[in-house]
Amino acid sequence: MDFPRALRERRTRRHLSQLELALRAGTTQRHLSFIESGRSVPGRDMVVRLGESLELPLRERNELLLAAGFAPVYPESSLDDPVLAPVRTAIEHILRGHLPYPALVMDQRGDLIAANSAFDVVTEGAAPELVGPGRNVYRLALHPDGLAPRIRNLAEWARHILVRLGHLEELRAELAGYVPEVEPSAGQLGFAVPLRLRSSYGELHLMTTVTTFATAVDVTLAELKLEAFLPVDPASAEALSAAAAAMDLAASGHAPGRCSRP
Repeated sequence: MDFPRALRERRTRRHLSQLELALRAGTTQRHLSFIESGRSVPGRDMVVRLGESLELPLRERNELLLAAGFAPVYPESSLDDPVLAPVRTAIEHILRGHLPYPALVMDQRGDLIAANSAFDVVTEGAAPELVGPGRNVYRLALHPDGLAPRIRNLAEWARHILVRLGHLEELRAELAGYVPEVEPSAGQLGFAVPLRLRSSYGELHLMTTVTTFATAVDVTLAELKLEAFLPVDPASAEALSAAAAAMDLAASGHAPGRCSRP
């Protein structure tokens, strides 16, 4: 990778002038101009400061360092690494604490890392090969053998997902082929895009929140996303509570009763 070109592309992508970036990085516009033209070779600390000032993901900051001829600064640990043991504990705590509502953790590609038991209500009826750790959550959502047949507002929800996949071009192209060519209804617009999902406990109206580890300095940790589902209305909250109670009964060896499918 050509470092001057890589730096210039990332700066322009973020709509920053040379002066704005120079001020953020604690240098001068003249020096930054020399770096981008290849007339000046930056030191490692300057490359690190430029990556921070551009607010690049840690993986891109490492790529920028490599392009400048330096070793990566930010480690990329396996999630099983003992150094990330506190992270695994925190994830388990957060997932349990979100019950009776569904929650999951995925990596930068959308591959599932972990989920709580309430996520089973979301995935019920989906093909087994689309469900479970290592499977892609976005593919699960839009695949005809996944959640798609049960999503009442598929056009709206699909657009919401596809927008999030701008950095994953191949996956986005695949999933776009599953989406019906139907324009989202203007009546669906509001404070958030809901997921209207049929379930054996009734129709669920859910919205999602996405949380990241904002102070992470490990690539793996920085790329994890915790997606939590929240009920939009009391009926959805009651349905998820009923589902949790039924799962508890099933775990204790009793057969739970279920509401009829709407």
